Amino acid sequence: MRSSSGSKTFRISPLKIAAFYTLLFAVTSFAKAAEPVVVNANTIDTTALLVTPSTISYRAKSGDTLMAIAERLTPNRSNWVALAKLNHIRNDRTIPIGTAIVIPVSLLHEDPSNAKIVTLSGTVNINAANGPALPAAVGTTLEEGARIETGNNSFVTLALSDASRIALPSNSQIKLTVLRVARYTNTPLTEVTLMQGRIESQVSSLKKNKGRFEVRSPLAVAGVRGTDFRVDFHNGEMATEVLSGGVAVALPQRPAALTLQPGQGNISDAHAVGKAVKLLPAPNFADYQAVQERPTLHFKLVPNNDARSFRAQVATDPQMQNILTEISSNSENLNIPGLADGSYFMRVTAVDKLGLQGIPRVDGFTLHARPEPPYPLQPKGKSRGTPVAFTWAEVADAQAYHLQVASDEHFSQPIIDEPAIPSTQFSTEKLALGHYFWRVATIADKDGKPNHGPFGDPQSLQLMSALQLPKLPDATDGPLSLSWPSEPGQKFVLDIARDAAFSTLYLTQELDTPEITVPRPPNGTYFIRIKAIDPDGYVSPYSTTQKIYFGSRWVTSDGSPLLNSGGITPAGY
Repeated sequence: MRSSSGSKTFRISPLKIAAFYTLLFAVTSFAKAAEPVVVNANTIDTTALLVTPSTISYRAKSGDTLMAIAERLTPNRSNWVALAKLNHIRNDRTIPIGTAIVIPVSLLHEDPSNAKIVTLSGTVNINAANGPALPAAVGTTLEEGARIETGNNSFVTLALSDASRIALPSNSQIKLTVLRVARYTNTPLTEVTLMQGRIESQVSSLKKNKGRFEVRSPLAVAGVRGTDFRVDFHNGEMATEVLSGGVAVALPQRPAALTLQPGQGNISDAHAVGKAVKLLPAPNFADYQAVQERPTLHFKLVPNNDARSFRAQVATDPQMQNILTEISSNSENLNIPGLADGSYFMRVTAVDKLGLQGIPRVDGFTLHARPEPPYPLQPKGKSRGTPVAFTWAEVADAQAYHLQVASDEHFSQPIIDEPAIPSTQFSTEKLALGHYFWRVATIADKDGKPNHGPFGDPQSLQLMSALQLPKLPDATDGPLSLSWPSEPGQKFVLDIARDAAFSTLYLTQELDTPEITVPRPPNGTYFIRIKAIDPDGYVSPYSTTQKIYFGSRWVTSDGSPLLNSGGITPAGY
């Protein structure tokens, strides 16, 4: 072969020429295999997709390339490499028409999702991702980046697009860090950052749709595939408790250290993921009162030596989504104030020595505490003689009161049952000496109808014989000696007056013994009474008043005093 200058001639054998063209063809073919021919991605028909919970499938058409498919159906056209490997396609130029190109959720576009407030009580502060405050109200929609903070005894529950629930108890703070769904499949992709306090999650199953739900704290990550679990972040530790499903726990940027199974929990810190621990069983009640009749609820649990405390929450629904109040108690006694009358549900857990909450139990109860019963005044513990006067404090807006007296504290057969007493007292002489119980309830108006409140606590009553002075003579001309029956430890007060109303007292004497000798007073008519003070402080009513005349008097032939229109006829009359 001669060059273009004509100065030299090069000779190349036919074999070398053939080898050159063979190499050129191979290089060209390799370049075409590594870089598919690009067609317009907008020609991909997304209406023909076959959507499953965790994938989409696209049927290839004439002229389709993996790069065009990746550019249209995934966030990055470089995903064509992963599609080729996943679908076992070696030559992008020769995709048979009708081939199903499967794309997993992990390669799909992520679209914004949201959460909605479904229940709320107390003080809840919400800020959008860009800072402005959002209304804390049922129905408010929250988007990715929103921050939520609950105050003391405050609660909020969020519903996600897949019906998962996030409940935030008191004194907690979270950020909705990721709130998205995969395009076409609507697979949820959720990440919540717990900055303080607790979060309780009920996550719809993610096994089929390959979704993601993670709760992160500065210490660890808890990831699930559908479960009911709790996370608590306090004092440099993260507690994770699993009630159903499984939760993988890991330190940030590290693989999962362990997967907690149902009924397990653990404590993680900045250095390590703690080992799995069996959660305490659900507490039992010593005596469950399904109807509560006092404004402060009272429940008593069976002691558990492995529990350092107990936690109780009250809600209006059995799913415990609309929580109204919660308490923590270091004893088996749960006292919960501040609820209106109505029907409720209570969830109780035992907290172990690590601080992990155990398996919960949920029970329903009814609160019927209004109108409140009146405060009982008299009698207190005992009474002497009849009539017996029952008195109680007045209740505002009361229309009437219901009094019951029985010989047993369960009032199975009331001896006295007065259902509509208009005042705050009632007297009776129907009771014989003995031991009784009495109680009072308030009746008020509610929506134009009588509303009978609960009875007050039963009051014990020991009815004893009345204190009596011995029969005094009608008159005497000397000192007066008195004695009367008594009980051990009693003290007495003796009154002698010039008038029956005891407005003009001649003598008032406190006595340690049941006897007294009174020196002869000036002539005249006097009135005498006594009362007893028992060792327990009970003060009896005064005895029946007796009248006596001091001084000389005329008598009849049988020794009886001679009477005139003014009474006894004194000597010298």
